[in-house]
Amino acid sequence: MATTDKAAQKGYPLERRDDGRSRFHGCSRINDYEWLCKLGEGTFGEVSKARSKKNGQIVALKKILMHNEKDGFPITALREIKLLKQLDHPNVLKLEEMAVERSKNLTKKSSMFMVTPYMDHDLSGLLQNPNVRFTEPQIKCYLKQLLEGCAYLHENRILHRDMKAANLLISNKGVLQIADFGLARPYDDEPPKAGKGGGEATREYTTLVVTRWYRPPELLLQLRKYTTAIDMWGVGCVFAEMFKRKPILAGDSDLNQALMIFDLVGSPTDETMPGWKDLPGCENVRDFAPRRSSLQQVFKDQSPLAVSLLTEFLKLDWRKRINAIDALQHPYLHTAPMPARPQDLPQYEDSHELDRRKFRDQQAKPPPAPAGGSIGAGAQGDWGINGQPLPYDARGPGRGPGRGPRLLSEWSW
Repeated sequence: MATTDKAAQKGYPLERRDDGRSRFHGCSRINDYEWLCKLGEGTFGEVSKARSKKNGQIVALKKILMHNEKDGFPITALREIKLLKQLDHPNVLKLEEMAVERSKNLTKKSSMFMVTPYMDHDLSGLLQNPNVRFTEPQIKCYLKQLLEGCAYLHENRILHRDMKAANLLISNKGVLQIADFGLARPYDDEPPKAGKGGGEATREYTTLVVTRWYRPPELLLQLRKYTTAIDMWGVGCVFAEMFKRKPILAGDSDLNQALMIFDLVGSPTDETMPGWKDLPGCENVRDFAPRRSSLQQVFKDQSPLAVSLLTEFLKLDWRKRINAIDALQHPYLHTAPMPARPQDLPQYEDSHELDRRKFRDQQAKPPPAPAGGSIGAGAQGDWGINGQPLPYDARGPGRGPGRGPRLLSEWSW
């Protein structure tokens, strides 16, 4: 179980370590790094592999592109940088520093790079690799690390809001880290408590979050007072994806996404999702024929405890959906086969966006999904709320869907 950050307990903000020193180094020059290769296209620009000339550390450089310089620095990039500066957990990607590339042309702005430790893979890439087969102890190891990272974020009142396999980075030391905080934001309500599920929120947030395939039903029905439970639905989708080796709910529109969810876990009722009829987006699903849960059948090859935990993650009622604290105590993670130790997991060839294209060519392509991810994402696809695409200005050229506007004033957060 995660505990509140010790620095915060001592009265320091999260940006400070236990002794009061800053967690964040500041800025360096891009010339302090030796470029090695390109890894892929991230939310804001290219991501490359590089070596620090100072200490030899292999890092990832995420270039923040200014798609329209007159609008200033992308607000989603600012939000990600601000949050990552505060965070310090083994299962959350660490922002080491920012690097600046000064332009020789005085009329052009400098380029900015986020410097993070290099991670050999993302989970989506590993699952697309036909040569990779996860054992159950390996799945349990990754799930446990994911839950520990989520427990830390939620205890420190941070919503990730884009939980998916492409945003989970894995090193060849077996360490999993949550990445891509471009949609993350502070959470105003009380953090989750053991035995209390996701609870209730008092403040409204935008529903333009979470990649569709991992989007929980309450967001599809346009609940604005959502909780940390939206991240736990994504954790459940990732958990199931490790068994099936592909996204389990690959809808091609918001309405189709809701239909797929109800096909898997059953139609919403006053018992399974109290208040669903009062949500703004319920009109489009009211006329669906009643559906019974097929989850037991779909995952019949998995153990009863695995299905039990998956059922807790994929509860329609966000108030009762299991939180990370309780999921870490679920019997699935405490019975044989036990979770593997990270250092005992196998090593694989690098699996990033550019590395794994050859894997996609060897297998049937899934339906298009919204792009995103810290080191590159899946195929491009459409995005919208209730089937309506976002306006061009909200997406921007080359931006991942749902990435939000460039200016804080464009949305009420």
